[in-house]
Amino acid sequence: MTTSVAMTAVTEAGVAELPVVVDPEKLAPKDARALSRMFFDRLTVLEEGTPEYQYARNTLIEMNMSLVRYAAGRFRSRGDQMEDIVQVGMIGLIKAIDRFELSREVEFPTFAVPYIVGEIKRFFRDTSWAVHVPRRLQEARVELAKATEELSTRLGRSPTVRELADLMSLSEDEVIEARMASNGYNSTSLDAALHGGEDDDAALADFIGAEDPGMELVENFQTLAPLLNELEDRDRRILHLRFVEELTQAQIGERLGVSQMHVSRLLTRILARLRAGMLTTH
Repeated sequence: MTTSVAMTAVTEAGVAELPVVVDPEKLAPKDARALSRMFFDRLTVLEEGTPEYQYARNTLIEMNMSLVRYAAGRFRSRGDQMEDIVQVGMIGLIKAIDRFELSREVEFPTFAVPYIVGEIKRFFRDTSWAVHVPRRLQEARVELAKATEELSTRLGRSPTVRELADLMSLSEDEVIEARMASNGYNSTSLDAALHGGEDDDAALADFIGAEDPGMELVENFQTLAPLLNELEDRDRRILHLRFVEELTQAQIGERLGVSQMHVSRLLTRILARLRAGMLTTH
């Protein structure tokens, strides 16, 4: 280990068998990889919520923050948002740590960077719209722009809705919906005055309702439901015990007659499968 990193055995605070890493963010990449394997190995046998589990998880996060800075560097052209990018990348790092298994026989950086980059890309996708628009309509807007440009060049005029629908293999209603969704990409100030009505002092904000926070939840449920139906009965039961009955992994292991470590691996596998399915669908 590098001399700039001091390590001592823990005798107080109940964190035996794991070293204390002083300034984990300053670890050299080689040292971080070696220590990460040690901490991941220990994490698989620790019970969630215990001081030792939290110490191991938090240290893993700090030791691997350089991966976030590396991934964020790919978006350096958006310098005014760099702090936000790093914060979002941290979410991806934490997700990667919670889902990583040494049995994958892949280095953690190789596993984690796609999670971090994916989280950053979602951040740009979701924040580039002035109002919330369902993902399918965000994608339809891009296809609509391409089809409009192609037909305009070919016909020498603006295409009709029917012509766009034929090219995009959509119904006319879907094309109209995509056009309306495009209006969500740019915004007008909510303080802008509205003229021509009975009340010339009215502002746009007076006529806009509040966003329904349940809309995206409904969209995610619709995507997740068929994926859950494809799981085996035992996998669905494990998810129910963990996220509905809110049992710990150790309690689930007692119910199923298996070890807490085995439950941890099963949960990781199940959640990784569901996540991959949702990312493919979206």
